[in-house]
Amino acid sequence: MADPSSYRPRPGEIPDSPGVYRFRDEHRRVIYVGKAKSLRQRLANYFQDLANLHPRTRSMVTTAASVEWTVVSTEVEALQLEYSWIKEYDPRFNVKYRDDKSYPYLAVTMNEEFPRVQVMRGHKRKGVRYFGPYSHAWAIRDTVDLLLRVFPVRTCSAGVFKNAERTGRPCLLGYIGKCSAPCVGRISPEDHYELAEEFCDFMAGRTGTYLRRLEKQMAEASDEMEYERAARLRDDVGALKKAMEKNAVVLADATDADLIAVAEDELEAAVQIFHVRGGRVRGQRGWVTDKVEEITTGALVEHALQQLYGEESGDSVPKEVLVPALPDPVEPVQEWLTVRRGANVSLRIPQRGDKKALMETVQRNAQQALVLHKTKRASDLTTRSRALEEIADALDLDSAPLRIECYDISHLQGDDVVASMVVFEDGLQRKNEYRRFQIKGFAGQDDVRSMHEVITRRFRRYLAEKEKSGEWAGAEDTQVDGSPAGTSPAAEDDDVIGGPKDDDGRPRKFAYPPQLVVVDGGRPQVAAARRALDELGIDDIAVCGLAKRLEEVWVPGEEDPVVLPRSSEGLYLLQRVRDEAHRFAITYQRAKRAKRLRSGPLDEVPGLGETRKQALIKHFGSLKRLRAATLEQIQEVPGIGRKTAETIAVALARSAPAAPAVNTATGEIIDEEEPDTTGGSSGESVSAGLPDDRRGQET
Repeated sequence: MADPSSYRPRPGEIPDSPGVYRFRDEHRRVIYVGKAKSLRQRLANYFQDLANLHPRTRSMVTTAASVEWTVVSTEVEALQLEYSWIKEYDPRFNVKYRDDKSYPYLAVTMNEEFPRVQVMRGHKRKGVRYFGPYSHAWAIRDTVDLLLRVFPVRTCSAGVFKNAERTGRPCLLGYIGKCSAPCVGRISPEDHYELAEEFCDFMAGRTGTYLRRLEKQMAEASDEMEYERAARLRDDVGALKKAMEKNAVVLADATDADLIAVAEDELEAAVQIFHVRGGRVRGQRGWVTDKVEEITTGALVEHALQQLYGEESGDSVPKEVLVPALPDPVEPVQEWLTVRRGANVSLRIPQRGDKKALMETVQRNAQQALVLHKTKRASDLTTRSRALEEIADALDLDSAPLRIECYDISHLQGDDVVASMVVFEDGLQRKNEYRRFQIKGFAGQDDVRSMHEVITRRFRRYLAEKEKSGEWAGAEDTQVDGSPAGTSPAAEDDDVIGGPKDDDGRPRKFAYPPQLVVVDGGRPQVAAARRALDELGIDDIAVCGLAKRLEEVWVPGEEDPVVLPRSSEGLYLLQRVRDEAHRFAITYQRAKRAKRLRSGPLDEVPGLGETRKQALIKHFGSLKRLRAATLEQIQEVPGIGRKTAETIAVALARSAPAAPAVNTATGEIIDEEEPDTTGGSSGESVSAGLPDDRRGQET
């Protein structure tokens, strides 16, 4: 590990101008390439106290052994040079997109005497027109098969073409009318080239001209009573329309645009691109990248633009590029795109209308791509086995933890405190064994105390299950709340979602012990979990915590965390487990909060269902009028008897406001009707109308 101060340039050596810089390791390999508007200011950020650097940046500067730079005239030149060097050196600490160049394109070889339509992958070649990319090669072949009726362009390979030319016999497509057979001279090179250009025009979105022309020819043939020719033209029109239907209209103004969306987490990002031409989605592609450097969404977008258009020019760069976040600064990137297109390019974030709606669709595709990538990676048996072995080695376990349970606490500023328990067996989710907890031992915000309570309750249930089955003989002294061994307090009503069954068919809530307990948090949460297990006399279950800020693994009794390599499959699995516990806890906490905000005084009336609550509100119009009603008036509502009316009156009296609202500016008493509601809500909760992000941060 190198000390950055050993290769730090002397003050004044670094120019204060735009440029591109390269970090090299001790073997002179380029490990990072970056650009800057001011090289002096940017490089100074790398040579500060290591404690202030992001962990990934810290790893990069300690791996490097030297830094060098190249001065350029403008930021656009810096952008171009950065792209060239990233392609040339493939630096390990730069963003790397996987699956690039793997999508098939529909290509027309306009650089040949007789242009050929075919499927192409890999780097683009000069003189070839490309359309797409497509998700699958068969989608290209289906489209081409429909269009060959109207545009019978050559599709055969050079070997087949030369063989037909030698024998004087065309291939099967030439006999059935789906090839103009230039190999045997049925069409001149000029006419075939013009046919290929028409094919390209149609694929580029200029479809109306050909449809109108064919429909006119069909009408003329019909008028001249050439019904067979009219029928063929009718079939051609149908084939073109069917090919067009494969690409639905998404933008009514026939826009040419590319839409780029990014879905990301701490370690990876998925990029999805929709290519819209003539208002129709003509192609779609996506990448997944490792975030091997600290990077913003805008910077990810910039890298995606470089990847997309670094080797493109002309019409391959659209007039409009829609993105979720703009690079900083945006002007050099926009100028670079304009240079590559040869005309102005608009780079912006869609704000409203069809384009914003389509961007949301692209964003959903990016999110699904990221989830699918993680699922595929996690489902690989070899990878999962290696991950479990790495965890066992890092935590010094006797064997791989085949069952892992993870716990997370969630609340909103101390209210609605809940916890989650998720289960992974053999590295895969077991959703039917997930559990949810309400924190009941105390009120307020205390994650450490909450973690202790949850672990205690979960494993007290486990001991009770063991005693019930006769596997545990010493449970008498394990209760920490004074309740008899083998029983659970009546107040505990944790939600159960599936799980193993008893002989009587009822679910066994906490039947199986894990080999490893993971908590979302650092040293305090880990200590609380270990203390809870010790109090219950359980010493054969390992405990660790995963701190989200630096992705450090904490173990009980250790002053320093265990740092797993960033590429470790074990760390990846622990992160998946932790993130799933966080998601499950947040979902439960939000549902609980929403239920509380919707609740009202009528919810406190035992036996009063939703139908009769709605009938009461509909009859009186508001809770205020219902409060003022007599027992006899309440009984006028269908289904409400004397006893129920008395219970309703008592509940409303308890929840009545202490004093009327007063306008502090005028002293006027505000006598407003309470809003109508159908769910028993009194409408008196101020925060109920606020969006989630205005009510505090969930943890």
